[in-house]
Amino acid sequence: MILQENQQALQEQQQRHDARRHAGAGHVTRIARKWTIINTAFALLALLSGVLGDSLTVLRSPQYVTFRDGQWPISGEKIPDLVALTMGFSIHEDLDWPGLAAGSLFQRPRANALIVVRGLDSLDFPKNISSYPLENPVPFTLDSVANTVHTLFADSTPVVLQLAPSEERLYMMGMANTVFEDLPVTLQQIRGRLSQDGSVLTSLPLVSLSRNNEADLLFLSEVQVLYDISALLQKHKHLAKDPAPDLYSLELAGLEEIVRRYGTDSPQFTDATRILTSALQKFADDVANVYSNNAVVEVVTVKTFEAPLTRKSRSILESKQIGTRRKNRFKTTSSNTGNPYNLAYKYDYDYAVVFNIVLWLMIVLALSVIVVSYNLWNMDPGYDSIIYRMTNQKIRMD
Repeated sequence: MILQENQQALQEQQQRHDARRHAGAGHVTRIARKWTIINTAFALLALLSGVLGDSLTVLRSPQYVTFRDGQWPISGEKIPDLVALTMGFSIHEDLDWPGLAAGSLFQRPRANALIVVRGLDSLDFPKNISSYPLENPVPFTLDSVANTVHTLFADSTPVVLQLAPSEERLYMMGMANTVFEDLPVTLQQIRGRLSQDGSVLTSLPLVSLSRNNEADLLFLSEVQVLYDISALLQKHKHLAKDPAPDLYSLELAGLEEIVRRYGTDSPQFTDATRILTSALQKFADDVANVYSNNAVVEVVTVKTFEAPLTRKSRSILESKQIGTRRKNRFKTTSSNTGNPYNLAYKYDYDYAVVFNIVLWLMIVLALSVIVVSYNLWNMDPGYDSIIYRMTNQKIRMD
């Protein structure tokens, strides 16, 4: 009996031990499941932030300009530095962004085209295209890149075009005045272009978009500008063979008006995004074709900028490079007339170097003049001057 009681006690103890062990294992399993759920939630949030947020998409790039695959965010204020690096230019501060790999030292793109689309955070481009989240979407311009092109290739014929049709803001430099002489840039000129044969009103399926609505016409006007720029570039393919790189910067705000009027759930917004996506892909293909696949084409989609752009716009009337025929086609707006605040012009990057060279050269020349003048004033003609010395010997011989 005593032996049976001991065996029963041992069996009960073993059962209690097994129960505690299974309970501990279940507890550990529940903890592991919780951590798995938490990690999955964070991964989904990161994925959604990369997909649904503002984005930078690289539609075309040469083989020697490598964009790595990944979801590395880039700040909006760093976009000009990124464009400068893709064109082979140096920048003042290092760009700490792993999305762009080190490029070739002996090859640089022949052109860079950047299109900013306002009104939505992303477009439905193919999945094999590199796209990166855009954080801190502040307004930016490519003025620094344009100044670098103008400084380094002043003796060549670069094509620099910066255009915002909705704001009628235009800046052209170099051969752009010749290439885009017939390009409609004001809203009135673009509306006239839409009424001509071969416009997007007749070549594109508008579906729910109306040609009688102002918001729809503004959007279609910007699409027409994309088509016209592509057509003009096709006519001037010879400009892509010169050594100077070309720069194109476009800002499209027509889709923002579509969203403001109809909303993002409307059929007008769906049709507009479809048309714009197709137009941007065609524009990228045309630019790559003109420059023999030696061009970089980027698209920045931003739903709204965090702060307004307060820089002074450069009107076409302020550029001396525009001919008189081109001048008569534009009217100056109040934001482009004069300089009411008497602001100083923006210095070039090499200003400090040139200033020091001129300053110290003037100081050295001034000291040299003073020393030479002092020595001439205190010179003994009979002892120091070889002219008097030879003259005295000749007089003595005579």
